[in-house]
Amino acid sequence: MLDTQAKNFLEMLEGKKPTSAMTPEENRANGAALQKLAGPVEPVAKVEEYSVAVKDGEIKVRIYTPEGEGNFPIFIYLHGGGWVLGDLDTVDAPCRSIANQAECIVVSVDYRRAPEYKFPVPLEDCYEAALWVANHASEWKGDATRISIGGDSAGGNLATCVALKARDEQGPTFVSQILIYPVTDVSFSTNSYKENGEGYFLTQDSMEWFAQHYINTEEDKLNPYVAPLLTGNLSNLPPALVITAGYDPLCDEGLAYANRLQEAGIQVDYTCYEGMIHGFFWMAGIMDKGKQAIEQVSFHLSASFTNK
Repeated sequence: MLDTQAKNFLEMLEGKKPTSAMTPEENRANGAALQKLAGPVEPVAKVEEYSVAVKDGEIKVRIYTPEGEGNFPIFIYLHGGGWVLGDLDTVDAPCRSIANQAECIVVSVDYRRAPEYKFPVPLEDCYEAALWVANHASEWKGDATRISIGGDSAGGNLATCVALKARDEQGPTFVSQILIYPVTDVSFSTNSYKENGEGYFLTQDSMEWFAQHYINTEEDKLNPYVAPLLTGNLSNLPPALVITAGYDPLCDEGLAYANRLQEAGIQVDYTCYEGMIHGFFWMAGIMDKGKQAIEQVSFHLSASFTNK
């Protein structure tokens, strides 16, 4: 059954123009309104921004440091928004909460977005950011031997693809990957697309709109760095926490990826928040289950940093 708080949010959206009917610029202009759904912003000991050199440019990272002496474990967070929307401010509140609750540094990555920068640029930016974190951690009280990577939605897609790329290219080692309703497939053909593809905030039309802006050709849909569910070999990847939402078109592909990881011998914790919709993780100001998911992520991070 749909959660009452999710239902109230959906009623607030009635009559609003769908994502797929607007331009990227129009959609981005709505970002500030959605940010308010995250609730009060917690203070953390320190927030800093750094520039990271990437191919043909630079990107920003925002570093949240909790109270304490360090050296702190590190969680690299990649925001969602269909590779097109979202930014550092969208996930400011959850990043602060996680830094405090997990007593870790959170590095939020402002990767370049589609359609201005299509695949593979956002993924390469996130990978370069992970390399930068591993190489510079000690400069801001971070412990490079305890790094986790994660994100929500398209950020969950980028996080697991960074983990794959790091494995394939002998890059940074991650103690865990945190995948919050991740995109793992872009065929839009699962049962959860049929059941939840309209009326529950994220729609099939919107997902197709996002994918069209992100990928260059139909062939990209078969690239494991776009659709990690299609990866032949999922062994030697970090242990995973996979969170899905019951009324989300992405629910089935999140579960399918969790199952594939388990089959490959990877330790996986999987939770489906049954009555929830896509996006609930950054709506902790209006959804109790969003708060609960942030607590679950923080608890899982603490455990993965201790057990490394």
